[in-house]
Amino acid sequence: MPEHFPTFHAASETQATSFLFRDAKIYDGFSDVLHEGQDVLVQRNLIVAVGHGLEAETAVKVDCTGRTLMPGLIDMHSHLCIQEGMLEGRDTYDQMAMGAMCAHDLMDYLQQGFTTCRDAGGNVLGIAKAVNAGRIPGPRIFACGAFLSQTGGHGDTGCCMDQPGDTDELERHGFAHIVDGRPELLKAARNNLRNGATQLKIMAGGGCASMFDPIHVTQFSLEEMKTAVEVAEDYGTYVMAHAYHDDSINRCLDAGVRCIEHGFLMSEATMKRIAEAGAAISLQAVMSLEAFASPETLSMFTKDQQEKAAAVAAGAKHMMKLVRKHRPLTVSGGDQFGAAQQHRQAENIIALVTLGGFTAAEALRAATGDAAKVLAWSGGMSPYKEGRLGVIAPGAYADLILVEGDVLQDVTCLRREKVKLVLKNGRCYKCTLPGVSVGPSGAK
Repeated sequence: MPEHFPTFHAASETQATSFLFRDAKIYDGFSDVLHEGQDVLVQRNLIVAVGHGLEAETAVKVDCTGRTLMPGLIDMHSHLCIQEGMLEGRDTYDQMAMGAMCAHDLMDYLQQGFTTCRDAGGNVLGIAKAVNAGRIPGPRIFACGAFLSQTGGHGDTGCCMDQPGDTDELERHGFAHIVDGRPELLKAARNNLRNGATQLKIMAGGGCASMFDPIHVTQFSLEEMKTAVEVAEDYGTYVMAHAYHDDSINRCLDAGVRCIEHGFLMSEATMKRIAEAGAAISLQAVMSLEAFASPETLSMFTKDQQEKAAAVAAGAKHMMKLVRKHRPLTVSGGDQFGAAQQHRQAENIIALVTLGGFTAAEALRAATGDAAKVLAWSGGMSPYKEGRLGVIAPGAYADLILVEGDVLQDVTCLRREKVKLVLKNGRCYKCTLPGVSVGPSGAK
């Protein structure tokens, strides 16, 4: 990791608690244009004012000339507990080692400008609790907890000769719940929410990274899906679903699932239905249009898995056009983990533009304002109730990044080397600006 934290101490008084950003070009999370010459005042963990000519005598003054100030980025499909494939935490490392690697990745997310992530499944509920308690640094985490998967589904990491009743080592550690039928779904879904999940994730169809599920299959019956949705709604939250093709996506929509992950093999009729239902689609541009376009380079994949990846890549380009045409609520979810991808999370937003045909404003909304709309569906299960996320506005959380250049003219300004300052919850985790001190003495 090329950068380092300016400070990370348990005692918050070691760092400034007020920042005044001056003469910024602001991307606010929704607009198609930047707002020029704006000041933004942060006090403690919230934005308290946005406007011209703001003053705050004791605040750290940050000159934003030539730079864009924008909300911290939101990754809507992370897998913090996965490194080099789903099985590494069973076959190569124990959970202590996987947790240590996760902690490194959490710090790296912040260095890249990502202040929030929605973890799309795995045993990260304890990690999320520790981050929220200030025990370890990291982005805000909206965690699903264990994947909810049927036997032989996308979350089934068991061995090929497992028998009914056998429990895989990863399942024992909360990586997934392998469940069949309404009673098992009820218990597992309630257990996830009991332990701090902010939403639920079901595996509704085949996938590329798993061993036992051809990509064409539909997983979970309608009754099983409705059970997960019922539990989520009882808790005031929602269900997201791994699904690629029409059959699985339409069954999800029939059941009340609100966010579809991937969807790269769907038809136009199904895309139109998603938009009309007010559901969301989470896009993985790097993995579908770049990595899966050359599946032979994915060394962690078997030949069968590489063939599934090639099928996804073939459908993804057309699917992106359908998103642009029908405009469902769209969010950016990287699904990028391991040594090849973890350090380049912003590339998913960039690839929506360079490979997916999105405008820069559309791609940025998918990783800021629109992403926060979906996060808000977690309702009372969200631990973040004090301010808004994904926007620059009074009363919003002070999750901010300052990048070199005009991000609407050049979306590559999001790359880590151009991210000069990162605030999360009003606390500075990265500052490479000359002449700016985030210590108690303020700026020079």
